[in-house]
Amino acid sequence: MAKAAKETQAEPLEKQLWKAADKLRKNIDAAEYKHVVLGLIFLKYISDSFEEMYTKLQKGEGEMAGADPEDKDEYKAENIFFVPAEARWSFLLAKAKLPDIGGHVDAAMDAIEKENPILKGVLPKVFARQNLDPASLGGLIDLVGNIALGDAKARSADVLGHVFEYFLGEFALAEGKQGGQFYTPRSIVELLVAMLEPYKGRVFDPCCGSGGMFVQSEKFVGEHQGKVNDISIYGQESNQTTWRLAKMNLAIRGIDASQVKWNNEGSFLNDAHKDLKADYIIANPPFNVSDWSGELLRTDGRWKYGAPPAGNANFAWLQHFIYHLAPNGRAGVVLAKGALTSKTSGEGDIRKALIAEGNVIDCIVNLPAKLFLNTQIPAALWFMNRARANGHPRKGEILFIDARNLGHLINRRTKELSHEDIQQITATYHAWRTGEAAYEDIKGFCASVPLSRVAELDYVLTPGRYVGLPDEEDDFNFAERLAALKAEFEAQLLEEAKLNKAIAENLAKVKA
Repeated sequence: MAKAAKETQAEPLEKQLWKAADKLRKNIDAAEYKHVVLGLIFLKYISDSFEEMYTKLQKGEGEMAGADPEDKDEYKAENIFFVPAEARWSFLLAKAKLPDIGGHVDAAMDAIEKENPILKGVLPKVFARQNLDPASLGGLIDLVGNIALGDAKARSADVLGHVFEYFLGEFALAEGKQGGQFYTPRSIVELLVAMLEPYKGRVFDPCCGSGGMFVQSEKFVGEHQGKVNDISIYGQESNQTTWRLAKMNLAIRGIDASQVKWNNEGSFLNDAHKDLKADYIIANPPFNVSDWSGELLRTDGRWKYGAPPAGNANFAWLQHFIYHLAPNGRAGVVLAKGALTSKTSGEGDIRKALIAEGNVIDCIVNLPAKLFLNTQIPAALWFMNRARANGHPRKGEILFIDARNLGHLINRRTKELSHEDIQQITATYHAWRTGEAAYEDIKGFCASVPLSRVAELDYVLTPGRYVGLPDEEDDFNFAERLAALKAEFEAQLLEEAKLNKAIAENLAKVKA
Protein backbone atom coordinates (compact mmCIF):
# COMPACT_ATOMS: atom_id res chain seq x y z
CA MET A 1 0.00 0.00 0.00
CA ALA A 2 2.83 2.38 0.86
CA LYS A 3 4.36 1.86 -2.58
CA ALA A 4 1.07 2.64 -4.33
CA ALA A 5 0.65 5.81 -2.28
CA LYS A 6 4.19 6.89 -3.18
CA GLU A 7 3.49 6.37 -6.92
CA THR A 8 0.31 8.48 -6.68
CA GLN A 9 2.22 11.31 -4.98
CA ALA A 10 4.85 11.20 -7.74
CA GLU A 11 2.22 11.69 -10.45
CA PRO A 12 1.95 15.18 -11.96
CA LEU A 13 -0.86 17.34 -10.59
CA GLU A 14 -2.87 17.23 -13.82
CA LYS A 15 -2.91 13.40 -13.84
CA GLN A 16 -4.07 13.21 -10.25
CA LEU A 17 -6.81 15.75 -10.99
CA TRP A 18 -7.93 13.87 -14.11
CA LYS A 19 -8.28 10.59 -12.20
CA ALA A 20 -10.24 12.31 -9.43
CA ALA A 21 -12.51 14.16 -11.88
CA ASP A 22 -13.11 11.02 -13.95
CA LYS A 23 -14.26 9.15 -10.82
CA LEU A 24 -17.00 11.76 -10.37
CA ARG A 25 -18.28 11.28 -13.93
CA LYS A 26 -20.66 8.40 -13.13
CA ASN A 27 -23.34 8.14 -15.84
CA ILE A 28 -22.28 11.10 -18.01
CA ASP A 29 -20.58 10.60 -21.38
CA ALA A 30 -17.15 12.18 -21.78
CA ALA A 31 -18.54 14.35 -24.60
CA GLU A 32 -20.96 16.04 -22.15
CA TYR A 33 -18.74 15.87 -19.10
CA LYS A 34 -15.89 17.82 -20.71
CA HIS A 35 -18.05 20.97 -20.79
CA VAL A 36 -18.79 20.60 -17.07
CA VAL A 37 -15.14 20.17 -16.03
CA LEU A 38 -13.57 22.61 -18.49
CA GLY A 39 -16.26 25.19 -17.70
CA LEU A 40 -15.38 25.02 -14.01
CA ILE A 41 -11.64 25.32 -14.70
CA PHE A 42 -12.33 28.42 -16.79
CA LEU A 43 -14.55 29.88 -14.07
CA LYS A 44 -11.82 29.30 -11.48
CA TYR A 45 -9.25 31.01 -13.71
CA ILE A 46 -11.21 34.22 -14.27
CA SER A 47 -12.25 34.31 -10.62
CA ASP A 48 -8.61 33.97 -9.48
CA SER A 49 -7.51 36.77 -11.82
CA PHE A 50 -10.38 38.98 -10.67
CA GLU A 51 -9.79 38.34 -6.95
CA GLU A 52 -6.10 39.22 -7.22
CA MET A 53 -6.93 42.54 -8.87
CA TYR A 54 -9.78 43.13 -6.40
CA THR A 55 -7.34 42.77 -3.49
CA LYS A 56 -4.91 45.27 -5.04
CA LEU A 57 -7.71 47.80 -5.58
CA GLN A 58 -8.93 47.31 -2.02
CA LYS A 59 -5.47 48.09 -0.65
CA GLY A 60 -5.43 51.26 -2.77
CA GLU A 61 -1.65 51.61 -2.86
CA GLY A 62 0.25 53.86 -5.28
CA GLU A 63 -1.60 54.56 -8.53
CA MET A 64 -4.55 52.54 -7.23
CA ALA A 65 -5.21 54.92 -4.36
CA GLY A 66 -8.90 55.74 -4.14
CA ALA A 67 -9.88 53.12 -6.75
CA ASP A 68 -13.23 51.33 -6.44
CA PRO A 69 -12.78 47.51 -6.44
CA GLU A 70 -16.29 47.14 -7.95
CA ASP A 71 -15.55 49.48 -10.89
CA LYS A 72 -15.59 47.38 -14.09
CA ASP A 73 -13.33 49.81 -15.94
CA GLU A 74 -10.46 49.12 -13.52
CA TYR A 75 -10.47 45.46 -14.65
CA LYS A 76 -11.00 46.24 -18.32
CA ALA A 77 -7.88 48.44 -18.28
CA GLU A 78 -5.83 45.42 -17.16
CA ASN A 79 -7.48 42.95 -19.59
CA ILE A 80 -9.10 41.11 -16.68
CA PHE A 81 -12.66 39.79 -16.85
CA PHE A 82 -15.06 41.42 -14.37
CA VAL A 83 -16.72 38.79 -12.19
CA PRO A 84 -19.95 39.82 -10.39
CA ALA A 85 -20.41 38.78 -6.75
CA GLU A 86 -22.73 35.84 -7.51
CA ALA A 87 -20.20 34.32 -9.92
CA ARG A 88 -17.09 34.50 -7.77
CA TRP A 89 -15.46 31.24 -6.78
CA SER A 90 -15.77 31.93 -3.05
CA PHE A 91 -19.56 32.34 -3.48
CA LEU A 92 -19.91 29.06 -5.42
CA LEU A 93 -17.65 27.20 -3.01
CA ALA A 94 -19.98 28.20 -0.16
CA LYS A 95 -22.92 26.73 -2.12
CA ALA A 96 -21.11 23.58 -3.31
CA LYS A 97 -22.94 21.19 -0.94
CA LEU A 98 -26.43 22.48 -1.75
CA PRO A 99 -28.81 20.44 -3.96
CA ASP A 100 -29.34 23.43 -6.28
CA ILE A 101 -25.62 24.08 -6.87
CA GLY A 102 -26.09 23.41 -10.62
CA GLY A 103 -28.48 26.35 -10.92
CA HIS A 104 -26.02 28.63 -9.12
CA VAL A 105 -23.19 27.70 -11.54
CA ASP A 106 -25.40 28.23 -14.61
CA ALA A 107 -26.45 31.62 -13.22
CA ALA A 108 -22.77 32.46 -12.64
CA MET A 109 -21.96 31.69 -16.28
CA ASP A 110 -24.85 33.91 -17.42
CA ALA A 111 -23.75 36.75 -15.17
CA ILE A 112 -20.15 36.62 -16.45
CA GLU A 113 -21.31 36.72 -20.09
CA LYS A 114 -23.50 39.76 -19.37
CA GLU A 115 -20.61 41.66 -17.79
CA ASN A 116 -18.08 40.62 -20.48
CA PRO A 117 -19.58 40.87 -23.99
CA ILE A 118 -16.55 39.17 -25.57
CA LEU A 119 -17.63 35.95 -23.81
CA LYS A 120 -21.24 36.12 -25.02
CA GLY A 121 -22.42 32.70 -26.15
CA VAL A 122 -19.14 31.05 -25.13
CA LEU A 123 -19.60 29.66 -21.61
CA PRO A 124 -21.40 26.35 -20.94
CA LYS A 125 -24.71 26.38 -19.03
CA VAL A 126 -25.00 22.63 -18.43
CA PHE A 127 -24.72 22.39 -14.66
CA ALA A 128 -28.39 22.04 -13.68
CA ARG A 129 -28.96 18.96 -15.87
CA GLN A 130 -30.73 16.03 -14.22
CA ASN A 131 -27.96 13.56 -15.11
CA LEU A 132 -25.38 15.66 -13.23
CA ASP A 133 -25.55 14.62 -9.59
CA PRO A 134 -25.31 17.72 -7.31
CA ALA A 135 -23.00 15.87 -4.93
CA SER A 136 -20.61 15.04 -7.81
CA LEU A 137 -20.73 18.66 -8.98
CA GLY A 138 -19.93 19.84 -5.46
CA GLY A 139 -17.01 17.41 -5.40
CA LEU A 140 -15.75 18.82 -8.70
CA ILE A 141 -15.93 22.37 -7.37
CA ASP A 142 -13.84 21.32 -4.36
CA LEU A 143 -11.37 19.57 -6.70
CA VAL A 144 -10.99 22.47 -9.13
CA GLY A 145 -10.66 24.85 -6.16
CA ASN A 146 -7.36 23.16 -5.30
CA ILE A 147 -5.76 23.48 -8.76
CA ALA A 148 -4.05 26.87 -8.67
CA LEU A 149 -2.32 27.51 -5.40
CA GLY A 150 -0.85 30.93 -4.58
CA ASP A 151 -2.01 34.42 -5.42
CA ALA A 152 -0.03 35.37 -8.51
CA LYS A 153 -2.17 35.68 -11.62
CA ALA A 154 0.71 34.46 -13.82
CA ARG A 155 1.02 31.26 -11.78
CA SER A 156 -2.73 30.76 -11.70
CA ALA A 157 -3.02 31.21 -15.47
CA ASP A 158 -0.08 28.89 -16.12
CA VAL A 159 -1.28 26.07 -13.86
CA LEU A 160 -4.94 26.32 -14.87
CA GLY A 161 -4.01 26.70 -18.53
CA HIS A 162 -1.82 23.60 -18.36
CA VAL A 163 -4.58 21.60 -16.65
CA PHE A 164 -7.14 22.84 -19.20
CA GLU A 165 -4.89 21.74 -22.07
CA TYR A 166 -4.18 18.35 -20.47
CA PHE A 167 -7.89 17.73 -19.84
CA LEU A 168 -8.71 18.61 -23.47
CA GLY A 169 -6.36 15.83 -24.57
CA GLU A 170 -7.71 13.31 -22.06
CA PHE A 171 -11.31 14.03 -23.05
CA ALA A 172 -10.37 13.60 -26.71
CA LEU A 173 -8.84 10.20 -25.87
CA ALA A 174 -11.93 9.24 -23.85
CA GLU A 175 -14.25 10.22 -26.71
CA GLY A 176 -12.13 8.45 -29.32
CA LYS A 177 -13.30 9.13 -32.87
CA GLN A 178 -15.54 12.08 -31.95
CA GLY A 179 -12.90 13.65 -29.73
CA GLY A 180 -10.50 14.05 -32.64
CA GLN A 181 -12.84 16.56 -34.24
CA PHE A 182 -11.99 19.24 -31.69
CA TYR A 183 -8.44 18.24 -30.75
CA THR A 184 -5.23 17.79 -32.74
CA PRO A 185 -2.80 15.58 -30.77
CA ARG A 186 -0.25 17.66 -28.89
CA SER A 187 2.87 16.13 -30.50
CA ILE A 188 1.63 16.96 -34.02
CA VAL A 189 0.86 20.55 -33.02
CA GLU A 190 4.32 20.87 -31.42
CA LEU A 191 5.98 19.54 -34.57
CA LEU A 192 4.10 21.92 -36.89
CA VAL A 193 4.88 24.95 -34.72
CA ALA A 194 8.54 23.97 -34.16
CA MET A 195 9.08 23.62 -37.91
CA LEU A 196 7.37 26.91 -38.83
CA GLU A 197 8.78 28.98 -35.92
CA PRO A 198 6.06 31.67 -35.82
CA TYR A 199 8.02 34.37 -33.95
CA LYS A 200 6.31 37.44 -35.39
CA GLY A 201 3.28 38.23 -37.54
CA ARG A 202 -0.20 36.91 -38.27
CA VAL A 203 -0.98 33.26 -37.47
CA PHE A 204 -4.06 31.79 -39.14
CA ASP A 205 -5.97 28.54 -38.72
CA PRO A 206 -9.21 28.38 -40.75
CA CYS A 207 -10.33 25.13 -39.09
CA CYS A 208 -9.05 25.86 -35.60
CA GLY A 209 -10.80 23.27 -33.42
CA SER A 210 -10.19 24.03 -29.75
CA GLY A 211 -7.31 26.43 -30.51
CA GLY A 212 -4.30 24.22 -29.82
CA MET A 213 -2.28 25.63 -32.74
CA PHE A 214 -2.62 29.16 -31.31
CA VAL A 215 -1.73 28.12 -27.76
CA GLN A 216 1.38 26.28 -28.96
CA SER A 217 2.43 29.24 -31.16
CA GLU A 218 2.25 31.63 -28.20
CA LYS A 219 4.07 29.12 -26.02
CA PHE A 220 6.80 28.73 -28.66
CA VAL A 221 7.41 32.48 -28.83
CA GLY A 222 7.51 32.75 -25.03
CA GLU A 223 9.94 29.83 -24.67
CA HIS A 224 12.33 31.41 -27.18
CA GLN A 225 12.50 34.78 -25.42
CA GLY A 226 10.27 36.39 -28.05
CA LYS A 227 7.54 38.95 -27.47
CA VAL A 228 4.20 37.17 -27.35
CA ASN A 229 2.44 40.38 -28.40
CA ASP A 230 4.39 40.29 -31.67
CA ILE A 231 2.03 37.64 -33.03
CA SER A 232 -1.69 38.03 -33.66
CA ILE A 233 -4.07 35.16 -34.26
CA TYR A 234 -6.93 34.67 -36.70
CA GLY A 235 -9.16 31.63 -36.81
CA GLN A 236 -12.42 30.15 -37.93
CA GLU A 237 -14.45 27.14 -36.76
CA SER A 238 -17.75 25.77 -38.09
CA ASN A 239 -18.69 23.72 -35.00
CA GLN A 240 -20.06 26.11 -32.38
CA THR A 241 -19.38 23.79 -29.43
CA THR A 242 -15.75 23.43 -30.51
CA TRP A 243 -15.47 27.19 -31.09
CA ARG A 244 -16.58 27.77 -27.49
CA LEU A 245 -13.80 25.47 -26.27
CA ALA A 246 -11.31 27.44 -28.38
CA LYS A 247 -12.45 30.76 -26.93
CA MET A 248 -12.11 29.43 -23.37
CA ASN A 249 -8.77 27.77 -24.13
CA LEU A 250 -7.37 31.07 -25.41
CA ALA A 251 -8.97 33.29 -22.74
CA ILE A 252 -7.50 31.16 -19.95
CA ARG A 253 -4.04 32.04 -21.30
CA GLY A 254 -4.80 35.70 -21.88
CA ILE A 255 -4.59 35.31 -25.68
CA ASP A 256 -6.70 37.73 -27.70
CA ALA A 257 -9.35 35.60 -29.43
CA SER A 258 -11.39 38.45 -30.93
CA GLN A 259 -10.48 37.32 -34.45
CA VAL A 260 -11.41 33.67 -33.87
CA LYS A 261 -14.77 33.49 -35.62
CA TRP A 262 -17.61 31.00 -35.78
CA ASN A 263 -20.13 30.40 -38.51
CA ASN A 264 -21.86 27.13 -39.34
CA GLU A 265 -21.21 27.47 -43.08
CA GLY A 266 -17.45 27.01 -42.68
CA SER A 267 -14.41 28.53 -44.36
CA PHE A 268 -15.25 27.59 -47.95
CA LEU A 269 -18.76 29.06 -48.14
CA ASN A 270 -18.32 31.89 -45.65
CA ASP A 271 -14.68 32.95 -45.35
CA ALA A 272 -14.57 35.05 -42.17
CA HIS A 273 -11.17 36.54 -43.07
CA LYS A 274 -11.51 37.17 -46.81
CA ASP A 275 -8.79 39.83 -47.01
CA LEU A 276 -6.31 38.27 -44.58
CA LYS A 277 -2.81 37.52 -45.83
CA ALA A 278 -1.15 35.53 -43.06
CA ASP A 279 2.53 35.12 -42.27
CA TYR A 280 1.91 31.62 -40.94
CA ILE A 281 -0.88 29.11 -41.47
CA ILE A 282 -1.01 26.09 -39.17
CA ALA A 283 -3.95 23.75 -39.69
CA ASN A 284 -5.34 20.25 -39.43
CA PRO A 285 -8.42 20.25 -41.70
CA PRO A 286 -10.80 17.26 -41.72
CA PHE A 287 -9.57 14.57 -44.12
CA ASN A 288 -11.27 13.72 -47.43
CA VAL A 289 -14.45 15.74 -46.81
CA SER A 290 -17.01 15.03 -49.53
CA ASP A 291 -19.79 17.48 -48.57
CA TRP A 292 -17.85 20.74 -48.76
CA SER A 293 -20.20 22.44 -51.28
CA GLY A 294 -17.67 22.09 -54.07
CA GLU A 295 -20.32 22.23 -56.80
CA LEU A 296 -21.34 25.72 -55.66
CA LEU A 297 -17.75 26.97 -55.82
CA ARG A 298 -16.49 25.73 -59.21
CA THR A 299 -15.40 29.20 -60.34
CA ASP A 300 -14.11 30.51 -57.00
CA GLY A 301 -11.06 32.79 -57.22
CA ARG A 302 -9.14 30.71 -54.70
CA TRP A 303 -8.63 27.83 -57.16
CA LYS A 304 -5.54 29.27 -58.85
CA TYR A 305 -4.10 25.83 -59.58
CA GLY A 306 -7.29 24.09 -60.69
CA ALA A 307 -10.86 23.48 -59.49
CA PRO A 308 -10.85 20.85 -56.70
CA PRO A 309 -13.13 17.82 -57.14
CA ALA A 310 -16.60 18.26 -55.63
CA GLY A 311 -16.22 14.93 -53.84
CA ASN A 312 -13.03 15.67 -51.89
CA ALA A 313 -11.92 18.91 -50.15
CA ASN A 314 -8.20 18.10 -49.73
CA PHE A 315 -6.99 20.25 -52.63
CA ALA A 316 -9.58 22.92 -51.82
CA TRP A 317 -7.98 23.25 -48.38
CA LEU A 318 -4.46 23.45 -49.85
CA GLN A 319 -5.48 26.25 -52.23
CA HIS A 320 -7.47 28.04 -49.52
CA PHE A 321 -4.29 28.10 -47.40
CA ILE A 322 -2.12 29.37 -50.27
CA TYR A 323 -4.69 32.06 -51.09
CA HIS A 324 -4.41 33.38 -47.53
CA LEU A 325 -0.59 33.39 -47.38
CA ALA A 326 1.34 36.67 -47.51
CA PRO A 327 4.02 36.94 -50.26
CA ASN A 328 6.63 35.58 -47.84
CA GLY A 329 4.17 33.46 -45.86
CA ARG A 330 4.63 29.81 -44.92
CA ALA A 331 2.14 27.08 -44.06
CA GLY A 332 2.32 23.75 -42.24
CA VAL A 333 -0.78 21.57 -42.62
CA VAL A 334 -1.92 18.00 -42.07
CA LEU A 335 -3.57 16.10 -44.92
CA ALA A 336 -4.59 12.53 -45.67
CA LYS A 337 -1.68 10.67 -47.25
CA GLY A 338 -3.78 9.93 -50.35
CA ALA A 339 -3.33 13.55 -51.45
CA LEU A 340 0.36 12.77 -52.12
CA THR A 341 -0.50 10.36 -54.96
CA SER A 342 -4.15 10.78 -56.00
CA LYS A 343 -4.85 11.44 -59.69
CA THR A 344 -8.64 11.16 -59.68
CA SER A 345 -10.89 14.07 -60.68
CA GLY A 346 -7.98 16.30 -61.62
CA GLU A 347 -6.14 16.09 -58.26
CA GLY A 348 -2.93 14.98 -59.99
CA ASP A 349 -3.05 18.04 -62.26
CA ILE A 350 -3.52 20.38 -59.26
CA ARG A 351 -0.59 18.78 -57.43
CA LYS A 352 1.57 19.12 -60.57
CA ALA A 353 0.61 22.81 -60.86
CA LEU A 354 1.47 23.44 -57.18
CA ILE A 355 4.96 22.02 -57.84
CA ALA A 356 5.77 23.00 -61.42
CA GLU A 357 3.95 26.34 -61.74
CA GLY A 358 3.53 27.60 -58.19
CA ASN A 359 6.75 26.12 -56.77
CA VAL A 360 5.24 26.41 -53.30
CA ILE A 361 5.92 22.93 -51.86
CA ASP A 362 8.87 23.10 -49.46
CA CYS A 363 8.76 19.84 -47.53
CA ILE A 364 6.66 16.69 -47.11
CA VAL A 365 6.77 14.66 -43.88
CA ASN A 366 5.30 11.16 -43.87
CA LEU A 367 3.82 10.57 -40.39
CA PRO A 368 3.61 7.33 -38.38
CA ALA A 369 0.28 5.52 -38.19
CA LYS A 370 -2.00 5.76 -35.12
CA LEU A 371 -1.22 9.39 -34.24
CA PHE A 372 -4.79 10.61 -34.70
CA LEU A 373 -7.74 9.93 -32.43
CA ASN A 374 -10.52 10.27 -34.99
CA THR A 375 -9.17 8.37 -37.98
CA GLN A 376 -6.88 5.51 -38.99
CA ILE A 377 -6.28 7.16 -42.38
CA PRO A 378 -2.50 7.59 -42.92
CA ALA A 379 -1.45 11.26 -42.86
CA ALA A 380 1.37 13.54 -43.98
CA LEU A 381 2.47 17.10 -43.29
CA TRP A 382 2.75 19.59 -46.15
CA PHE A 383 4.98 22.64 -45.69
CA MET A 384 4.39 25.37 -48.24
CA ASN A 385 6.43 28.53 -48.77
CA ARG A 386 5.36 31.39 -51.03
CA ALA A 387 8.85 32.91 -50.88
CA ARG A 388 10.46 29.99 -52.74
CA ALA A 389 10.19 31.68 -56.12
CA ASN A 390 12.02 34.80 -54.84
CA GLY A 391 15.60 33.55 -54.96
CA HIS A 392 15.20 30.96 -52.19
CA PRO A 393 18.31 28.72 -52.12
CA ARG A 394 16.16 25.56 -52.17
CA LYS A 395 13.65 26.75 -54.77
CA GLY A 396 14.57 23.92 -57.16
CA GLU A 397 14.21 21.12 -54.60
CA ILE A 398 11.71 19.54 -52.19
CA LEU A 399 12.73 17.98 -48.89
CA PHE A 400 11.16 14.58 -48.19
CA ILE A 401 11.18 13.17 -44.65
CA ASP A 402 9.91 9.67 -43.89
CA ALA A 403 9.03 9.58 -40.18
CA ARG A 404 6.90 6.43 -40.28
CA ASN A 405 9.27 4.57 -37.95
CA LEU A 406 9.22 7.27 -35.27
CA GLY A 407 6.74 7.62 -32.38
CA HIS A 408 5.76 5.35 -29.50
CA LEU A 409 2.50 3.86 -28.23
CA ILE A 410 0.74 5.66 -25.35
CA ASN A 411 -2.06 3.06 -25.31
CA ARG A 412 -3.09 0.11 -27.50
CA ARG A 413 -4.58 2.33 -30.22
CA THR A 414 -2.65 5.59 -30.14
CA LYS A 415 0.91 6.74 -30.77
CA GLU A 416 2.65 10.04 -30.14
CA LEU A 417 5.92 11.60 -31.23
CA SER A 418 8.53 12.08 -28.51
CA HIS A 419 10.42 15.31 -27.90
CA GLU A 420 13.47 13.65 -29.51
CA ASP A 421 11.42 12.66 -32.59
CA ILE A 422 10.19 16.23 -32.99
CA GLN A 423 13.75 17.57 -32.59
CA GLN A 424 15.11 15.17 -35.20
CA ILE A 425 12.52 16.11 -37.84
CA THR A 426 12.70 19.83 -37.05
CA ALA A 427 16.52 20.01 -37.06
CA THR A 428 16.60 18.24 -40.43
CA TYR A 429 14.16 20.70 -41.98
CA HIS A 430 15.83 23.80 -40.55
CA ALA A 431 19.31 22.66 -41.65
CA TRP A 432 17.99 22.05 -45.17
CA ARG A 433 15.96 25.26 -45.41
CA THR A 434 18.31 27.78 -43.83
CA GLY A 435 21.76 26.32 -44.38
CA GLU A 436 22.71 27.38 -40.83
CA ALA A 437 23.69 23.78 -40.06
CA ALA A 438 25.03 21.01 -42.29
CA TYR A 439 22.36 19.03 -44.10
CA GLU A 440 22.85 15.65 -45.75
CA ASP A 441 20.49 13.00 -47.10
CA ILE A 442 19.98 10.00 -44.80
CA LYS A 443 18.83 6.81 -46.47
CA GLY A 444 15.44 5.73 -45.24
CA PHE A 445 14.80 9.07 -43.50
CA CYS A 446 15.35 12.20 -45.62
CA ALA A 447 16.25 13.31 -49.12
CA SER A 448 16.50 16.66 -50.90
CA VAL A 449 15.11 15.99 -54.35
CA PRO A 450 15.32 18.18 -57.50
CA LEU A 451 11.98 19.16 -59.01
CA SER A 452 13.10 17.43 -62.23
CA ARG A 453 13.22 14.10 -60.37
CA VAL A 454 9.74 14.73 -58.93
CA ALA A 455 8.53 15.41 -62.49
CA GLU A 456 10.04 12.08 -63.63
CA LEU A 457 7.90 10.31 -61.01
CA ASP A 458 4.80 12.10 -62.32
CA TYR A 459 4.65 14.56 -59.37
CA VAL A 460 3.94 11.88 -56.80
CA LEU A 461 5.02 13.19 -53.36
CA THR A 462 5.30 10.03 -51.25
CA PRO A 463 8.56 10.38 -49.25
CA GLY A 464 9.26 6.62 -49.44
CA ARG A 465 9.71 6.95 -53.21
CA TYR A 466 12.66 9.29 -52.71
CA VAL A 467 14.40 8.51 -49.42
CA GLY A 468 15.01 4.82 -50.18
CA LEU A 469 15.72 2.18 -47.57
CA PRO A 470 18.03 2.52 -44.56
CA ASP A 471 21.53 1.13 -45.09
CA GLU A 472 20.87 -1.87 -42.86
CA GLU A 473 17.85 -2.75 -44.97
CA ASP A 474 19.83 -2.25 -48.19
CA ASP A 475 22.37 -4.78 -46.88
CA PHE A 476 19.64 -7.28 -46.05
CA ASN A 477 20.74 -10.85 -47.01
CA PHE A 478 17.63 -12.81 -47.85
CA ALA A 479 19.34 -16.24 -48.03
CA GLU A 480 21.00 -15.77 -44.63
CA ARG A 481 17.78 -14.63 -42.99
CA LEU A 482 15.82 -17.54 -44.50
CA ALA A 483 18.40 -20.04 -43.24
CA ALA A 484 18.26 -18.49 -39.75
CA LEU A 485 14.46 -18.65 -39.67
CA LYS A 486 14.53 -22.26 -40.87
CA ALA A 487 16.99 -23.19 -38.10
CA GLU A 488 14.80 -21.43 -35.50
CA PHE A 489 11.71 -23.26 -36.77
CA GLU A 490 13.45 -26.69 -36.73
CA ALA A 491 14.72 -26.06 -33.19
CA GLN A 492 11.20 -25.15 -32.08
CA LEU A 493 9.79 -28.33 -33.67
CA LEU A 494 12.46 -30.39 -31.88
CA GLU A 495 11.56 -28.81 -28.52
CA GLU A 496 7.86 -29.50 -29.13
CA ALA A 497 8.63 -33.14 -30.03
CA LYS A 498 10.62 -33.59 -26.80
CA LEU A 499 7.78 -32.04 -24.79
CA ASN A 500 5.15 -34.26 -26.43
CA LYS A 501 7.31 -37.35 -25.78
CA ALA A 502 7.67 -36.43 -22.10
CA ILE A 503 3.90 -35.89 -21.77
CA ALA A 504 3.20 -39.27 -23.41
CA GLU A 505 5.65 -41.03 -21.08
CA ASN A 506 4.04 -39.43 -18.00
CA LEU A 507 0.55 -40.42 -19.16
CA ALA A 508 1.75 -44.00 -19.66
CA LYS A 509 3.15 -44.07 -16.12
CA VAL A 510 -0.14 -42.73 -14.73
CA LYS A 511 -2.15 -45.42 -16.54
CA ALA A 512 0.25 -48.11 -15.35
